[in-house]
Amino acid sequence: MTVVTRFAPTPTRFLHIGGARTALFNWLYARHTGGQFLLRIEDTDRKRSTEEAKAAIIDGLEWLGIDWDGDIVYQSERADRHAEVAHAMLEAGNAYHCWCTPEVLQTMRETAKADGRQPRYDGTWRDRDPSEAPDGVDPVVRLRAPREGETVIDDAVQGKVVTANTQLDDMILLRADGTPTYMLSVVVDDHDMGITHIIRGDDHLTNAARQAQIYRAMGWDVPTFAHIPLIHGADGAKLSKRHGALGVDAYRDMGYLPEAIRNYLLRLGWSHGDDEIISTEQAIEWFDLGDVNKGAARFDFAKLDNLNAQYIKTAEAGRLLGLIAPLIEADTGVTPSAAARKRLAAGLDGLRSRSKTILELAENAKIYSSDRPLEFEEKAAVLLDPDARGRLAALRTALEDHDDWTEEALETAVKGHAETQDLKLGLIAQPLRAVLTGRTASPGIFEVMAVLGKDETLGRLADAA
Repeated sequence: MTVVTRFAPTPTRFLHIGGARTALFNWLYARHTGGQFLLRIEDTDRKRSTEEAKAAIIDGLEWLGIDWDGDIVYQSERADRHAEVAHAMLEAGNAYHCWCTPEVLQTMRETAKADGRQPRYDGTWRDRDPSEAPDGVDPVVRLRAPREGETVIDDAVQGKVVTANTQLDDMILLRADGTPTYMLSVVVDDHDMGITHIIRGDDHLTNAARQAQIYRAMGWDVPTFAHIPLIHGADGAKLSKRHGALGVDAYRDMGYLPEAIRNYLLRLGWSHGDDEIISTEQAIEWFDLGDVNKGAARFDFAKLDNLNAQYIKTAEAGRLLGLIAPLIEADTGVTPSAAARKRLAAGLDGLRSRSKTILELAENAKIYSSDRPLEFEEKAAVLLDPDARGRLAALRTALEDHDDWTEEALETAVKGHAETQDLKLGLIAQPLRAVLTGRTASPGIFEVMAVLGKDETLGRLADAA
């Protein structure tokens, strides 16, 4: 059997982080088994579905590196097929028309509550003769669900899930206007697309038994269900915006790399020993549903930051430069010059080791991309009092004839100058950092001098005078 999985988002908003993890798990399982991963957009809610949301979902998947097989299926284009299946169940006696009005259903619910029962449809029209139907009422089509026994789901993550059929009512398949309900549409689409494994959040677990009844009413094979735990915040509460329930595009805008997000989402509810940094190739090789945890995973920004920092350290230099250059330009309004780009390339390794996100990297990189004269942070400006400027002027004179502009040679030269001036190194190094970077924190000052080069270093020292 060829494994076929799917991701079926509703395009009413962005691709949120929980949906991205669901897509990732489906994609990994399909790639792990040599199967197919399909994408279906469940856009039957025309009032809430938007083209912007569809585009955001597709863009988010592409940014994450999650590709799908074949064409995208749009559920709204398949309504006739969904209705066809409902009518087939009618003909087979596995569904029936129901003429209950909204008022009748409301009374039914109120009576059930008053009697201490769950408010559900009581099967009023299950066995009544259609000749008794009231005039002027368009009927819905309901599933003739089994009333005795149990519906059993052998879930690949949650284990055996048993639901007494007395807890399930005859759900609506077609509304009074003839449009299909979600429960019918999703089953028909999954069957027609050949889905073998339905991997989704465990908030859908209650739907599994109902959907299994539709499969069995049609004589179709029931797919393997795998309901993965939801994501909670670091405090254990339901994930919200304050925890990180944002769109994938927001994480991109916050400076996270897609491979870091993939790796982090993979570890939310799935594990492979003590491995933390897992490449895509390893994830495809190792991923299996049996290793998915049953308990809720916790989203922790601190862990994501640390993981992202690791990926920044190993990312290809040209790619990082391509990511930070437009950020610097957008923030400063100035396109980095050729000389600035050269400095950025030379200083990248020292910068990336201090950056957890691409935004931090771009901000830190301004010490090399900024043109003279520099703007000084307030704390840096405080260090540049007249005495400090005098010491820097003397240092500049001492360095004018210094030709070995390597980090090691510069350290020796500056320390030697401090000794000849009977000064502690900090009295020179601190204002030196301020005048060369405009800040009080940066990579090692001798590394900064080497990256800037002799002309730029002496020029910035001259500006300080």
